[in-house]
Amino acid sequence: MAMKNLKVLLVPALLSMFFVLTSAKDAGKENERIAKSTTVLHDFAKMKESIPSDLLKQSEGVIIIPNMINAGLAVGGKRGKGVAMVRLADGKWSNPVFVTFTGGSFGLQIGVQSVDLVLVFRHKSVLTKVNSGEFTIGGDISAAAGPVGRSSTASTDIKLDAEVYSYSRSKGLFAGLSINGSNISIDKSANAKFYGEADSNSKVIFETGKSPSTNVTALKAALIM
Repeated sequence: MAMKNLKVLLVPALLSMFFVLTSAKDAGKENERIAKSTTVLHDFAKMKESIPSDLLKQSEGVIIIPNMINAGLAVGGKRGKGVAMVRLADGKWSNPVFVTFTGGSFGLQIGVQSVDLVLVFRHKSVLTKVNSGEFTIGGDISAAAGPVGRSSTASTDIKLDAEVYSYSRSKGLFAGLSINGSNISIDKSANAKFYGEADSNSKVIFETGKSPSTNVTALKAALIM
C-alpha cells in the first residue's frame, strides 16, 4: 500500500518536472533573444556616442532588435526579431514582449548588413494599445533619428516632436538606417513559448513587472544606464 501511494505521489511530480524542462527547452530561442537584446544595450552603453541618458529616463517604452538583417541592392529590406518593454507606474520596466520588425527603405544601398536597432518611445500607449496586433512606424506614429551623446539632454538637443527615436549600430556598408514604413507586430508564438499560453497576451505581459528568468532580470538592469 505504501509503495502504491508513493507511485501516486511521484507520477504528478515527474510529469510536472517534465513539463517545466520541456517548456525551458522550447523557450531556448526566446531566452537567446533576450540575452542578445541585453548585449545590444551593453554595447550601446560602451559607445562614445550613445543614447542620451536624459532621453532614456524620460522614455516610457523601448524596442530592441538585435542582429536585424538589412539587405539592399538599390531597394533595401529589413527583418528582425526582438523585444518590447514599457515603463510601469512605479518607474520600473515591464517584462519583455516578443516582437517582429519588418520593413523596407530606398536609397543607394549595396550589401547585406546585420544591424542592432534600438527604438525609444516617448509614450508607452503606442505599445500597450497594440495588444496582439501590429503598427507601422512613420504611418501610425512619427519617427526620427535620435540624437547622440551620453551627456546630451533631451530638453536642449531635441524638440521631442517625434514619438519614436531610432538608434542603430552596424559594422558594414550602411551608414544610416531609415525606419519609416517599417512594421512592428507582436510575436504571439514566442510569447506563448516563453510565458505559457495563459499569460501570452501582450497586455498581460506589459502589466507584469516580475519574472523568475535571470535573463529578464539582466535585461531590465541593462536599461538602467
